[in-house]
Amino acid sequence: MSLRQAATLEIPTPHGPAVAEIDGIARPRFLLVLTHGAGGGVEAPDLLAVRDAVTPIGGLVARVTQPFRVRGARAPGSAVKQDEAWTALVAALRARHPDLPLVQGGRSNGARVACRTARQAGAGAVVALAFPLHPPGKPERSRAGELRAAGVDVLAVSGDRDPFGVPEAADTARLVVLPGEGHEFKKDPGRVGEAVAEWLGARMPPAPV
Repeated sequence: MSLRQAATLEIPTPHGPAVAEIDGIARPRFLLVLTHGAGGGVEAPDLLAVRDAVTPIGGLVARVTQPFRVRGARAPGSAVKQDEAWTALVAALRARHPDLPLVQGGRSNGARVACRTARQAGAGAVVALAFPLHPPGKPERSRAGELRAAGVDVLAVSGDRDPFGVPEAADTARLVVLPGEGHEFKKDPGRVGEAVAEWLGARMPPAPV
């Protein structure tokens, strides 16, 4: 099972170009499109751990730098524009791999985008890493509705020390809470990759022959 050479693509969207870094095996089972949080990038340890765990089981993994980050902005800005850009870039990736089932996801703010756009993008499932259930110290401002609005099965992976909160199991298809981890999964990001690979490996179709 040999890995492809990594590919980097610039993808136009209505709000500027995005950049996708793609890794996978020669005969992938599914396409997993992942993105970063509001303040980070695609080299986040948990995103790399997911890539490393999911590519061997047949995932074609695209780690996407969103347009706001490509143009150097510090914050995502309008959620509407962020979602419009996301659905456009996912459509472009799907057009390159039309026969692969789509899973989309991300960490923190990226998980929110993936949930909000899942139906429109045609995703069969969502991977939500460190989903920010509420701003720190403000549990009354819950974003649980975004998880429920995904309309597809959601795997949520959170640390039990995350100041942004932990989703309720009832709002996800599967909730994995990692002891001792905070919002950034700094202690052992490999556990995040293992949780995602286990869940996707059991639900994705076998590789084409």
